[in-house]
Amino acid sequence: MFLTLNHRNLEVYRYSRNFVAECYLLAKNLPIEERFALSSQIRRAALSVHLNIAEGASRRSPAERRRFYEIARGSLIEVDTAIGLATDLNLLNGYSTETIGKLIIKCFSLLSGLLKA
Repeated sequence: MFLTLNHRNLEVYRYSRNFVAECYLLAKNLPIEERFALSSQIRRAALSVHLNIAEGASRRSPAERRRFYEIARGSLIEVDTAIGLATDLNLLNGYSTETIGKLIIKCFSLLSGLLKA
């Protein structure tokens, strides 16, 4: 927020910020009994995506950057899997997964591109 560093220039960073916000909206739509389980896990994993992208971009070593981007991509897969479970269990009534699905696909694609570079 206060530091103007390279991560802010990454397209994936901007998409992941929107992804986190959408995950928080999704979590609010889960039943109250999921507050400390699925809801919490989705929020923490979404935050991990965004924070690992920022931290990875600050690393000088390509190997270190790659590791943080791999962790971010793994957390993205974790959220995708959790949303799949929530959908299977009919816990997302009234919430459309279209927007979050597009953000997951875009972030995954961009992270994969960073990992190949």
